[in-house]
Amino acid sequence: MSDSRDRGLFSAVIAIAAGIELKATLRRIIQAAAELADAKYAALGVIGPEGTLIEFVHTGVDEATVRQIGNLPSGKGVLGLLIDNPVAIRVADLGGHPASIGFPPGHPPMKSFLGVPVRVRGEVFGNLYLTEKRSGSVFTAEDERTVMALAAAAAVAIENARLFERTRSGERWHRAAAEVSEALLAHSPIGEVIALIATSAREIAGADLAVVALPNPDGTLDVEVAEGEKAAGHPSPGYRIPVESVIGRAFSSRKNEFDFDWSLEGGPVFSAVAALPLVTIDRVIGVLALAWSSPGDSREALQVAESFAKQATVSLVLAEAQQEQERLAVFQDRDRIARDLHDLVIQRLFATGMLLQSTSRGQNLSPEVEERLSRAVDELDETIREIRQTIFALHEPLTGPSTGVRGRLLNEVSLSGAAMGLQPGMRFVGPVDASVDDALADHLVAALREALVNVAKHAKAKKVDVIVMVKETNIVLSVTDDGVGINPDGFSAHSGLANLSARAQDLGGTFALERVSAEGGTRLVWQVPNSNT
Repeated sequence: MSDSRDRGLFSAVIAIAAGIELKATLRRIIQAAAELADAKYAALGVIGPEGTLIEFVHTGVDEATVRQIGNLPSGKGVLGLLIDNPVAIRVADLGGHPASIGFPPGHPPMKSFLGVPVRVRGEVFGNLYLTEKRSGSVFTAEDERTVMALAAAAAVAIENARLFERTRSGERWHRAAAEVSEALLAHSPIGEVIALIATSAREIAGADLAVVALPNPDGTLDVEVAEGEKAAGHPSPGYRIPVESVIGRAFSSRKNEFDFDWSLEGGPVFSAVAALPLVTIDRVIGVLALAWSSPGDSREALQVAESFAKQATVSLVLAEAQQEQERLAVFQDRDRIARDLHDLVIQRLFATGMLLQSTSRGQNLSPEVEERLSRAVDELDETIREIRQTIFALHEPLTGPSTGVRGRLLNEVSLSGAAMGLQPGMRFVGPVDASVDDALADHLVAALREALVNVAKHAKAKKVDVIVMVKETNIVLSVTDDGVGINPDGFSAHSGLANLSARAQDLGGTFALERVSAEGGTRLVWQVPNSNT
């Protein structure tokens, strides 16, 4: 190796070790390799667990050409030879090689080729690819030795960058866990805690989608929260997770599951997904799934995701216990109030009524006074009946306006069950009580009532699901049934649906009606702006 090349290699090693950001380090490596071997084009392909290229960092090809080419290489043809057998390879003419599969349209011509594996801690991290020797027709043995020496030094820089990324990512996860703990200490509703877990996990992992799925009593899984700009409404809250999906497998196996080219409920396709079960000693309380558009983005994040999932599990268990404790405290307080009403108030009212009745007996009272006394006794009897109804209600599940928007909506669902002959399912997504003011709550309750009345009259349904979801700027009410279905274009004949549409428009919102499938079923979506945002 010549002195000038030695000096160039030394300078390149110093340059690639100058930073600790992984992606920047990879770019410095390919730039140094191209300069040392006098190559027009250089790239570093990162190899994933499936033996394919999950990341392809390149130099020499401009962005316009990259867009014209389309998908970057995945590790086939001559590139695949180096993946299958990680030893240095030199080719004089790529097009004439038996393993060549040609180039896509718009790809610049490339003839000479040099490939060198990059090993980190004994494992192949990826491969360096150099093409188009500028100062000669082919890459030389000296080029090969120089690039191999650079690859050895690059491995150290890559390992240091990966350690830095792992440490920084771990710190972010711990901060996110602290935020969840703070929410618990603030006695936030469990729905808000779940939403915070999903948001924190997606942001810290650099994922494009985070999904939290929770189990039903029958062992099935439903989406509780789906967070991310690329989610595009898929999967929607309440969506039933297929058992054979990666999320279903993680729930059943109680182990982390991974998949590639994944989508859910007809949503966008993600390059990689990790499903992490939230496991306690005796049960799986849910699954946290993270999806990435680029599989390379998931490589380092997954190494700390499992730790956060364990912390999230503890947080959810505490949130459930906290919610149950608060519910029991409310019931205890209501029992005390009911006892006081029965033992003190009713008895006093009853005694007062008896006193009034005894006063009127044997007394020479005018008809007008007797009528007033009789009316007073009747009012006391009616008051006693109303108090008894209140006592009965105090022993029922939390309903009524005093319990906030959730309670009012639950009450409407409960009341509609008698008319339908079935009990609709109810699910809340987001902080409904905190987000919906009294004026909007009246409209929301009325809209739900009209929607359920329409289902009772026309649907002949055996199952009805209601979802109330708080989005960043909107409140969404969704009512889905498995009944006979309805023509979405013909709902004007049903005054209830016309009222729903008019109510939404008056509030600056929208109303939509659609068939669930060709066999039947209807989904009603009523959406209005959130006046609290």
